Amino acid sequence: MDRKIILETPRLLLSEIIEEEAEEMFLLNSDEEVIKYTGDDGFENVEAARQLIVNYPQYKKYGYGRWTARLKENNEFIGWCGLKFNEDIEEVDIGYRLLKKHWNKGYATEASIACLEFGFKKMGLKRIIGRADKRNGASIRVFEKLGLRFEKEFVEDGVLNVQYVIERD
Repeated sequence: MDRKIILETPRLLLSEIIEEEAEEMFLLNSDEEVIKYTGDDGFENVEAARQLIVNYPQYKKYGYGRWTARLKENNEFIGWCGLKFNEDIEEVDIGYRLLKKHWNKGYATEASIACLEFGFKKMGLKRIIGRADKRNGASIRVFEKLGLRFEKEFVEDGVLNVQYVIERD
């Protein structure tokens, strides 16, 4: 697999998601607990995951996106993390999704710190938000560790969500 490494942290490598990772992405989104608060459905099959990857516009359009997260030590897939321009609200958000066996190890925070720095320093962004289902305490704790501050509550698809924000000059 030919990967374009974007960011490196002490324990992780973040790279553009490639077609050969369709099965790993399918498995990630097949876990009900992993997608519980995301508002997303799991992929119907591996081919659906592959199609999403092949047609993912963020990298070319904006110069960033969601990136595969792998452990440096053994190249194990742990999930994804990255920035996404949300055209509906014209905001850039930080997001992450990890396999359950990698929860509570600090990976989401570690990867997100690198992504925020990339956004502010490399891409010149001034504002990045984090959005989560209000019941998703783990994601909210990550936002707080990252230095995001609570901005507002909002309802989307009948679900109460929160939005956090971090800004730089």
